[in-house]
Amino acid sequence: MFQVYRKELIWGGRPLVLETGKLARQADGAVVATYGETTVLCTAVAVKTAKAGQDFFPLTVNYQEKTFAAGKIPGGFFKREGRPSEKETLVSRLIDRPLRPLFVPGFASETQVICTVLSHDLENDPDLVAMIGASAALTISGIPFLGPVGGARVGYIDGNYALNPTLGEMPRSQLDLVVAGTADGVLMVESEAKELSEEVMLGAVIFGHREFQPVIQAIIELAETCAREPWSMTSALPELAIEARLRETIGPRIEAAYREQGKQDRSNRLDSAKAQAAELFSDELERATALKLFKDLEKEIVRGAVLRDGLRIDGRDTSTVRPISCEVGVLRRAHGSALFTRGETQALVVATLGTGQDEQIIDALEGEYRENFMLHYNFPPYSTGEVGRLGSPGRREVGHGKLAWRAIRPLLPTKDSFPYTIRVVSEVTESNGSSSMASVCGASLALMDAGVPLPRSVAGIAMGLIKEPGSFAVLSDILGDEDHLGDMDFKVAGTERGVTALQMDIKITSITEEIMRVTLSQAREGRMHILGEMARALAGARDTVNENAPRITTFSIPKEKIREVIGSGGKVIREITETTGAKIDIDDDGTVKVAAVDGDAARAAIDWIRGIVAEPEVGLIYSGKVVKVVDFGAFVNFLGSRDGLVHISELAPHRVGKVADVVKMGDIVKVKVLGFDDRGKVKLSMRQVDQQTGEDLGARRQEQVKAAAP
Repeated sequence: MFQVYRKELIWGGRPLVLETGKLARQADGAVVATYGETTVLCTAVAVKTAKAGQDFFPLTVNYQEKTFAAGKIPGGFFKREGRPSEKETLVSRLIDRPLRPLFVPGFASETQVICTVLSHDLENDPDLVAMIGASAALTISGIPFLGPVGGARVGYIDGNYALNPTLGEMPRSQLDLVVAGTADGVLMVESEAKELSEEVMLGAVIFGHREFQPVIQAIIELAETCAREPWSMTSALPELAIEARLRETIGPRIEAAYREQGKQDRSNRLDSAKAQAAELFSDELERATALKLFKDLEKEIVRGAVLRDGLRIDGRDTSTVRPISCEVGVLRRAHGSALFTRGETQALVVATLGTGQDEQIIDALEGEYRENFMLHYNFPPYSTGEVGRLGSPGRREVGHGKLAWRAIRPLLPTKDSFPYTIRVVSEVTESNGSSSMASVCGASLALMDAGVPLPRSVAGIAMGLIKEPGSFAVLSDILGDEDHLGDMDFKVAGTERGVTALQMDIKITSITEEIMRVTLSQAREGRMHILGEMARALAGARDTVNENAPRITTFSIPKEKIREVIGSGGKVIREITETTGAKIDIDDDGTVKVAAVDGDAARAAIDWIRGIVAEPEVGLIYSGKVVKVVDFGAFVNFLGSRDGLVHISELAPHRVGKVADVVKMGDIVKVKVLGFDDRGKVKLSMRQVDQQTGEDLGARRQEQVKAAAP
């Protein structure tokens, strides 16, 4: 019934299987990719004809995790998968980035790639399996795709590169790097590192590129047996007459626009030139062709000026970073804040410190875990002088925020040494090139301003590339237009000691090791310059957390006492928090964290808890509350929930006829522990304590007797 095609190889010590012909047979391409026991179904479908006049490529990549893949039922009221999680969004971007540059130029049909996780062995991350499966599905589909693409995850464990480390091995790795590319070169890199050198990072990219070559070969061999007929492509050659007319009429206006160093002035002149280009042609098809050629002419003029003269749009040379301004403490009530401005890119970054109750609970396929560091990136439309819709963050916002998160996280203190939940928000207030790297710089400053003990500052820089046959130029601190018209977006973040995050996207078919080496070296120079500018505003973390932030005191109590502190249904701990205003977290191991902005509130809560867990000591005096009066004495509550009996004979120095003559319910009294009865109940005395001063009268009498002795 099924004609199944299968390709298998041992890769990184585990079997990688690519299979097609059984599932999703109506898709243009469908491959079930399995690595270990992690399985992902990857499909590719494209519309046969593009919309008339469409000048962009509508590619959509969707990665989705089904909870049944890990033997789980979704949480929530509806008990089904809902909106994409952060990981699903990030992996969708991860797959999209190396695939997009490899579609045939001029292909504009709507295309959709869907990767569905069917099984997860909790050892092999499905993201890489999905990328390989998507590449294979496109390669066999007949869609005009110049693949295949391979990918690999590279770790750095004990000074050695590791191919596709398992989820259990990753905590020991100093590097989490995903690299993707073709047989000829690298297309995409995404990584987080613990201050590794540029040489180690470059070596990891080269190692990964070499190690995924067998995967590319396996996809080619699979395609040779089952690939569909390639789609025919209609000629997309531009009309020479239209091109000549544009070059003569509009070319000088584009050149003049790009001599404007201000973004808004440049944008206004380009819009005017584009409108004139459209007016030159009355035919709708000719007008659409002219607008497409307008972009090509822009690209040619900008790139030619850089390669020919070494001068960029704003007049800089290839390695100069735009002017930088840094301010900290710009928001008085925030725990930490910074305003980072680089040229026409600006980020207002705010750090907030919370307690364990503020941690993010993440329900992942691998299991539920808590995250105590969050970094959220927002890109409002006014940052580029535009009008747009405000809503939930899109893929770009999620991706940029995660890149900044990766850059900062390796420098954060451990949870044990700094028991705070940390949230950083970057509001991009102005944008013309690499607002994500501005967010890294601003986040570093805001965290230090809040008193988070980062050992070193972190800075980021975006690098660009213009590559033509026989020559190339690497650009430091690229503008938005240089990103759009260039061939590469290479973002590097790190400290003075090394790289903490690296992200690379290529718009051409690949780049060489030489280009990457030059880029990393030039990026380090730029990063060191930015770190120097940041140090002028704040050279290191403040000695204490901000006065508006809660102070957290950590101490331990016996595990068997946790129930007493919490109380039935949380009654006791709720009373402590409501009375003192402090926040209290208690871990299963007996670790207690008390947080409060007011020091008196924290001390009151700490004393209360310590009183509950303390054991009464014979001879010590405590303050307590009368909770019950009986004929033979009074029961006094002290040390939190502990009760003891003051016998009628121990109520006062004189003979007491009725207990009610001395104490009543609710009285606050001072008592001395006399000992314990045969049932372990505490015996107390008020008679031996001065109720005004708390002095031990019994001890005073003993001293008087000793003094009177001959």
